[in-house]
Amino acid sequence: MDWKKGLLIVPLSFSLLIPTAGAFAADHEKQMDKPTVETPGADLRADLGHLLSEHAYLAVETMRKGAEGSADFEASAGALSENTEDLTAAITSVYGEEAGAEFNEIWSNHIGFFVDYVKATGNDDEDAKQKALDSLDGYKEDFSMFLENATGERLEADTLSEGLQAHINQLIGAFDSYVAGDYEMAYDKEREAIAHMQMVAKGFSGAITDQFPDKFENTKAVTPASDLRATLGHLLSEHAGLAMMTMQNGIDGSEDFDASAAALSENTDDLAAAITSVYGEEAGNQFKEMWSGHIGNFVEYVQATGAEDEEAKEAAMKALENYRADFSSFLETATEGRLEAGALSEGLQMHVTQLISAFDNYTMEDYDAAYDSVREAYAHMYMPAKGLSGAFVDQFPDKFAMEAMPTDMPKTGMGGTAEQQMPIEWIVAAILATMAATGVIVRRKMHNS
Repeated sequence: MDWKKGLLIVPLSFSLLIPTAGAFAADHEKQMDKPTVETPGADLRADLGHLLSEHAYLAVETMRKGAEGSADFEASAGALSENTEDLTAAITSVYGEEAGAEFNEIWSNHIGFFVDYVKATGNDDEDAKQKALDSLDGYKEDFSMFLENATGERLEADTLSEGLQAHINQLIGAFDSYVAGDYEMAYDKEREAIAHMQMVAKGFSGAITDQFPDKFENTKAVTPASDLRATLGHLLSEHAGLAMMTMQNGIDGSEDFDASAAALSENTDDLAAAITSVYGEEAGNQFKEMWSGHIGNFVEYVQATGAEDEEAKEAAMKALENYRADFSSFLETATEGRLEAGALSEGLQMHVTQLISAFDNYTMEDYDAAYDSVREAYAHMYMPAKGLSGAFVDQFPDKFAMEAMPTDMPKTGMGGTAEQQMPIEWIVAAILATMAATGVIVRRKMHNS
């Protein structure tokens, strides 16, 4: 295809990736000497991290629903398809209509190959399973070349291919483990798949901002500050996704309920480690107690729904209301007023409403509405990630200085095995990932109010 022609086509109607000219420039000069999470480059990375990790999450869940023959399979597949359309719009906004169409075809095909694998597994057809895997091998090579060409070889096909193989292995591994009844391994693989796609977003966004510096006001996608934002976006959105599936498993009485609840608990541990690394053990413990408590309130709501106990449902909702007030106050105190309790409470109410709505619609068998809410809940968590990381960086700017940045953008492609260091392996002196990514090392005690 004619990439030079394609690069000139940037639809103004789609603003996910390309910021409005001048939107950032006014404050750019002032911010050059001060780290910030709010740049066009950081926004790009967050947007890609959101959509790519959501793809992994929805793909795993859709394959699982297919294996079960679940009534919500079509709705789950529909949500995955909507995610593909959003990714296509993102690619189109950068590289033009022709490249967007090519991406859509390759990406949609690879989802189809996973579906073929699910069907073959259900039919005990080993030949068909191998054919699906062979097709995924072909996809791996085609998509690697597509991205190498699109980025002007800023991403290398060989490295990309390794990363794509990791993605394939994670999704197939999660599915095979689920079918075999090894639910803990299935959810471990799902978490790996979600984390890996944040590495993809890191590499891809770094290549795009290097390729089109003017479109992103000469800001970088990969900085210490954007690393923190990406880390929190990853863990908070994963919380929303795992919470929803755990609630579904709870009301269904699914055999994998304990494993899904354990994965959600591991996510909580990672979030608590991130808070501890910024504000110290006391604050980390306080965070974990409140965060675990609100998860427990959702579980109580599920149990009350199953028991058809309206009073218990009301009690769970009241407990969630109290959590909003307590957690908002905690964050306002921790950030020394950089985050306001009132605004935080409103955002937390959105989170509660989205998860409860997704669950209620699921129990009422309105699966399309349920997965609409699932997607809303997943996307919403990138907003608090931006706000929290912004407050942390403003509070501790010296820990996010650009001096730690490398002079050359690493051609890490789609991650390969790098996801184990996700997402900030090259600034260990300032930031240390604790479990696929957990935050920044800033040993400070929370200011006692």
